[in-house]
Amino acid sequence: MSAKTTVAALLISGALLPGVSLAQSENPHPYVGMWVTDDGHVRHELLANGRYDEARGNRESAYQGNYRVTGNHIDYVDDTGFTADGEFINDVLYHGGMVLRRKSNPIDE
Repeated sequence: MSAKTTVAALLISGALLPGVSLAQSENPHPYVGMWVTDDGHVRHELLANGRYDEARGNRESAYQGNYRVTGNHIDYVDDTGFTADGEFINDVLYHGGMVLRRKSNPIDE
């Protein structure tokens, strides 16, 4: 899919958070990817289009919504309107009392 098609789909779906520019969606921040608690129970996938998909235990896509990263801070708004935030410190995501670490790419292991 081309960048124009992706941007058009984002605009139609309303996936961009207020304040997120199209340039940001086309040039993702360095935190895009999978973030996982040490026990593997909570998994946040931060997508380059400003959406996230959170799994909990065996429940895939338990929460989904939009997010925005400003510096090392992340703001979440799930599809029901619930809001949350977190901080990235030394490549660790601190969110809602949880500690999530970047899941390494299996190719790199």
